[in-house]
Amino acid sequence: ESLHSCIGLLGVSAGSLLLAVRFYSSVRAAPLIPSSALGVLLLLVSALLAYAGIRRSLRNASLLVALCLTLSALWSGYGVILILAGQGALPGLGDARDALVPGLATFTLALLLLALVGFLCGEPLLGLVAAAASLASAHEVALHCSSSLGPSAVACGHLSVCLVGGYFALGRILRLLTRGSLALPGTDLAEKKAQEQGRGSAGSTNPFAAPGLLLNMLSASVFCCRLLGVTHRLFLGHVPWLWAAGTYQIGICVLSYRAMDALMATAFGFTSILKFAAGYCLLHPAWQPEEPSLPTPFLVVFSILFAVLALFLSLQSPVDGLYLLVFVTYCIALACSPRGFFAGGPQGVAMAIFVSSALVAVIHLYNVRARAKIPTGRGAVKALLAHSSLLKLREGPDLHAPYLGYSKYADAEVLAYACSVLASFALTATGDPQAPLATVVIPWVVVAGGILKLLGGSVAFARGKTLESSAFILYSVMWIIWGLTRYSGLCGTARSFHAAVGIISFMLFNSFIVFCSLFLNMAWFFYSLTFMLIAISFLLDAIHALPAGYDIAATLIFGLVSFYCFLAALASSTFEGCCLPMGRPMVQLSGVGAGMTKCLHLPARKASSVKRIADILRNGGTCGIPTDTVYVLVAACSRPDAVEKAHRSKRQAQDRPMSLWISSLRQLEPAKHLFTPLLWDFMEAAWPSPISLVIPRGEWVDFLGMKDSAKYVGTPQSVAIRIPDCSVTTHLIDLVGPIVVTSANPTGEADTTHHNQVYAKLGDKVDAVLCAGPSPENIASTVVDCTKIDSGNIGFFRVGIIPKSQVLQILEQVQKK
Repeated sequence: ESLHSCIGLLGVSAGSLLLAVRFYSSVRAAPLIPSSALGVLLLLVSALLAYAGIRRSLRNASLLVALCLTLSALWSGYGVILILAGQGALPGLGDARDALVPGLATFTLALLLLALVGFLCGEPLLGLVAAAASLASAHEVALHCSSSLGPSAVACGHLSVCLVGGYFALGRILRLLTRGSLALPGTDLAEKKAQEQGRGSAGSTNPFAAPGLLLNMLSASVFCCRLLGVTHRLFLGHVPWLWAAGTYQIGICVLSYRAMDALMATAFGFTSILKFAAGYCLLHPAWQPEEPSLPTPFLVVFSILFAVLALFLSLQSPVDGLYLLVFVTYCIALACSPRGFFAGGPQGVAMAIFVSSALVAVIHLYNVRARAKIPTGRGAVKALLAHSSLLKLREGPDLHAPYLGYSKYADAEVLAYACSVLASFALTATGDPQAPLATVVIPWVVVAGGILKLLGGSVAFARGKTLESSAFILYSVMWIIWGLTRYSGLCGTARSFHAAVGIISFMLFNSFIVFCSLFLNMAWFFYSLTFMLIAISFLLDAIHALPAGYDIAATLIFGLVSFYCFLAALASSTFEGCCLPMGRPMVQLSGVGAGMTKCLHLPARKASSVKRIADILRNGGTCGIPTDTVYVLVAACSRPDAVEKAHRSKRQAQDRPMSLWISSLRQLEPAKHLFTPLLWDFMEAAWPSPISLVIPRGEWVDFLGMKDSAKYVGTPQSVAIRIPDCSVTTHLIDLVGPIVVTSANPTGEADTTHHNQVYAKLGDKVDAVLCAGPSPENIASTVVDCTKIDSGNIGFFRVGIIPKSQVLQILEQVQKK
């Protein structure tokens, strides 16, 4: 955390120093750093700041996250505008001024809000950095609006940011190098760590929500400044602010999924689409004189999606839900205005977005840090729904638990289904074939149907949903390619045989997805099947055989199915129980069972999961668990029926008997007299480790309470026994007692190295899986023959992760002892 703080603060100092050098240059002389070079340097610094903000620990919800991401967005847009100015893309006398003022004015207020929260919540140095940066931006706005103010004041402001940030970074570096023994005044945050963690856990769980709201202010300010007459026109120079805000909001969408805030992540995905569309509309007049037109049906559908999301978000936070209603108004205003973003109506709503974003951002910033929270109405909603027997909110630590194992991300299917709705209804727009770019379709199809759906597919893959992620990624590629070729004029009025061949290949892939969805649920079957109708319309259009109205009908059908899936995913992630069913599998398999198994998948990092596995084993179940090598299938020695079940499920071969695991030699202490001293000392020296020792069978087996289970363990002459070098496994054995172990795969197959493979290989024959991700090793344990150890000789049944030389060295040391 200290290192990431240092990187962020040094980045703030570096960017401020570059701007201070720029404004200290004489007005008449050539700047010390050319505009293009300065723009590139600011882009590099903004990337460094974004890294520092993203890598900041989520458990320590410092304002440094918001400060780094806010300044990174500011300097990325600023840098692109400087590059455009340096390359002559802003030739007008006031173009540079009109391009810079909206962004600078927004960040002046945003940084001022950060400074205010920093001073109120006990982070004075971060508040001082934000206040100095706000003052510098305010001076630059004044410089652009009045020639009477010299650039020296701006330079002084940036220099003060550089000095304060450098002081803070130096203090964190000293603390890091001296391991906490030396720290500059005001930079030692160790004594506040417990308070910070307590504050962060009690407040907002998403520290990235506030930067996302500040970015909504940035895009809105572009249109507010035009409405208020601060800027003379909307043009190319404003596109960097809009697209920087959209790009950063896509990143914050991913980070919000990482913070397990699926609804706010979906909201940021929606607002990023509007920013890219606005940037496209401002960029279009650069090569075409007329203003582009917006498809009205699409905007109406978008407003409906915003309204539904606002309704569900109100159950989590009524303040955030009411805030999204402003965007519902915005979409309706755009649909009612022929000029779209250039009209006064939407620009007036943009002013409301600016004000409401600032207010809600302050609430999020304050609640992340403060002990006393600003109420958002969540308690009132919970109290209201507590009296309802039909609706019960889904809460608790397992709210975002995936079907298999655990994931670092919340479920993104809501956003993916919504993007399908947006992309399909965007295709209903009938533009001029001679001027396809004049109708705003590309942002909806490429950004919504392509980029954001690709994001949803990536998150689904991270959550273990292989089929869903494959479909989302395939459909995103299809939307991107078809959207760019058809609506950007790349293929013109002519269609080619090669386009038809490409579409057919997509249809073949989708046919496989349709087939697989038969084993998933009915909703997914119709979702993938109706996308085939879209692909058929693309194919017919490519070969000039598209019937009139077919493409509209196909997109409407797919859009309605996607909308139902959107509602069902929202309901299932918000309420307990199945409010809107997705349907059962149309084809049910025995064994694996198309995802309808009762096999539990529990995260190994939770002590409660280990306790549940122990309960299952005590009740006669068999479980797959992680170890210090590969995954294994285990049963409690005290349950002969479970040991027999594990033996049958493995189809255990006679030459590969099951082994016995204990957690400590204390479990064998009552039977110590039955072991030779050399064997006992060798066991003490070798364990815990991935070394299994095959020792003579004897009366000691009865001391472990194996009863009738003993006949399934080892051979009549010997038993393999081990103490694993894995805290999770030994803790489980402490709870259950000795366990019988075999590899978690049918006999003769490769070892299992991931928790997903356990169920894939053994199916319903395993009752639960303790999930720890990939195995630490891909090699099994070393099996040592100790039946003749008293004669000084040992053998090796299998050489695994521990080499022969190391085992022999252990034996030699024991013999010398």
